[in-house]
Parts: sequence; structure tokens; C-alpha cells
Amino acid sequence: MRTEREMLDLILSTAREDERIRAVILEGSRTNPNAPKDLFQDYDVVYVVGETASFQQDKSWIDRFGERLYLQYPEDHPVYPSDREHCYGWLIQFADGNRLDLHVSTYDWVAEHDAQDSLFSVLLDKDGLFAGRKPADDSAHWVQKPDQALFSAECNEFWWCLNNLCKGLWREEIPYAQWCLNDLLRPQLLKVLSWKAAIPTDFHSSVGKCGKYLHRMVDKTVWEAYLSTYCGPDVGEMWAAGERMCDLFHQTAMEVAEKLRFDYDLTEAANSRMFFDKVRQLPRDAKEIF
Repeated sequence: MRTEREMLDLILSTAREDERIRAVILEGSRTNPNAPKDLFQDYDVVYVVGETASFQQDKSWIDRFGERLYLQYPEDHPVYPSDREHCYGWLIQFADGNRLDLHVSTYDWVAEHDAQDSLFSVLLDKDGLFAGRKPADDSAHWVQKPDQALFSAECNEFWWCLNNLCKGLWREEIPYAQWCLNDLLRPQLLKVLSWKAAIPTDFHSSVGKCGKYLHRMVDKTVWEAYLSTYCGPDVGEMWAAGERMCDLFHQTAMEVAEKLRFDYDLTEAANSRMFFDKVRQLPRDAKEIF
């Protein structure tokens, strides 16, 4: 497996030898001083160019990066929107284990879509396009401090969406109920846990994509409680996971409310939880909920 130095040397030498490439940007975890280093980190690279058409017309130019196992052209997907005139990419898994997510993008595209991210490191700049750029850090990904309105809205979203989980589980509609757990309720749970985790740093910290760094920032018991909200497809197991979600969300929301001096709607939480408990005990042949 080629080393980071070998990969970066290849990426930079390619840019230096090609007049079409005017700058090289490295993004993502390899620019983040707080991200752990391991063998699965991608090389997220943007070549800043004047045009993308010539790179698309003769795609063999990427052969110089090494033997490929497989790749993807994300901008060619027939469903997702793209602007191939200004941004075109190759997602490449190499035979030696390295992965390169490479895009050629015009300067205007980069300035509009990429440059706002603080995980943005300029490796080469032939024309001084990015002069004065600050060193990369993860500040753009810090947990954002909520206000009362946002806190209340997120809490309301959790307790309201619990209703959907209840009916999905009572009906034994497993795919739908799993969607409720992981796509409706989990984002709100992760949100309040992220707020709790960021309070001690005055919201100068990141929990990472999908909360992958949360375990660094909360007590072991909290982390284990969060992991216990994941479950398999058994209906009883899913009811239990939902219950654990409710317990953890409620406890965390109360803590966040106390520390940030917010109001937390205890009546809403109690009524939603009561409905959950009622439906959980509801017979399969029931004709009424209450």
C-alpha cells in the first residue's frame, strides 16, 4: 500500500506537469488535525481547472494514478443532478488499498461549493488563486449552539415522530418501523446528544459525521446507552430500542435545557411517551387505542 507521501507526491506531480491544472486542494479528514489517522482515509482531492471537458473526453489520463479495482463517475448518475461543465469526478478504489476521490472543478465552482468548508487545504496554487487562505481546521463542522426555538422544534420533532414508530411496530411493518427509528428519531437523538457533548467546549467541537466522534466527548455510560438504541428486526427488540431512545432523549434534553436555560415541554414528552406505552400494550385485534 502506497504511503501518504507517495500518494501526495503523485497527486502533486500530476498537477505540476499538466498546464490545465492550476491548483490542488485537499479536503476531508486528511486535513483535519482532530481526525484519527488510519488506512481507510480517502484522498479527497480537487484539481482546479479552467475547463473540465478535456478531462472527460480522454479519461485515460487517470491511469497514471495506479491499478484500479473499480471506480465510479458520480456526475454521470442519471438521477442525481450535476454540473459536469464545472465539476466532474472519479471515485477510485486502487488495487493497493488506497482510495482517491478526485474532482476537476473550475475556480468559480470551488469558490461557491468547496471554499466555505474549513477542511480545505491548498497543496499547490500556480496562480495565487487562494492566497491568504487559513490553515485547515474543523471549525465549519463544530456543533452549532441552538436557541430556544430550535431546541423546542427538535424536541417536538422527536416526540411527534414517535407516533409513527408506534403504528409501524403495532402493524409489524418492520422496514417502515426501522426507518422511523433510524431516519426520523435517531437524528433528533443525535442532535441533543451533540449539544450535550459540545456544551463543555462552548460549542467549539465536532462530533464528526454521523456522530462518529461522540464517544470521545460523553461518558461511557451515555455512549453505551446510545449504542443500545440500535437493534435488529425483531418487533420486541425494536419496541425495547424505542423505549431506550425515549429514556435517553428525555434525560439528555432535560440536561441541555438546564444548562442552556431553555424551557422543555414536559407535558408533550409525557403524553407522547404515554401514547408509546399504550400502543406497545395494545392487542393485535384492538379496535380502539383509548
